[in-house]
Amino acid sequence: MPTFAAIDFETANSSPDSACDMGLVVVRGQRIVRREHHLIRPPDPQFAFTHIHGLAWDDVRDAPTFAELWPALQNVLADADFLAAHNESFDRRVLDACCRTHCLPRPARPFVCTVKLARTVWSVYPTKLSDVCRHLNIPLKHHLADFDAEACARIVIAARKAGWQQ
Repeated sequence: MPTFAAIDFETANSSPDSACDMGLVVVRGQRIVRREHHLIRPPDPQFAFTHIHGLAWDDVRDAPTFAELWPALQNVLADADFLAAHNESFDRRVLDACCRTHCLPRPARPFVCTVKLARTVWSVYPTKLSDVCRHLNIPLKHHLADFDAEACARIVIAARKAGWQQ
C-alpha cells in the first residue's frame, strides 16, 4: 500500500504564497506515522484571514519562512507516493506559489483530492471538510492546519478501507 502525506495550509491573505500555517501527516499502510505542524512567516505581514484561523502577524513574525522550512519538509515528503488535500487545488496552488516565490523545487507528486474522494466513495454532499468528517465520524478542529491534515489523512484511510485504490 502506498505511503502518502496529507497536507493543509492556512494563508494570511488571498495571495497564494502567504502560507502562515501548515499541517503535514504521513501515512504508511493504514497508520499515521508522523504528524507535523509548522507556523510560517509569510512574505507579507498583511493578515486578512485571522477571523478564519485565528492567526495574526504577531503569531508568526518569528516563525521560519517557507524557504527555511523546505529542506526538512522535502525529507518528510521523500517517501510519499502522493499528497492528499481537501480541495487539493487550493493547497497545491499554495505549495506551488510558496516554492515559486522562494525559487524552490516543488515536489513532483500527484495530488489526491479528498473532496472528490468523498463524493466518489460515499456520495457525500456537501463536501466541506466538516461535512465529510461528520459523515465518517472523524474528529476535527477546523482551520488548525495539523488537525485539518490529519482529518484529510483519515479520509484517505477510510476510503482505502472502503475499497478505493490510488
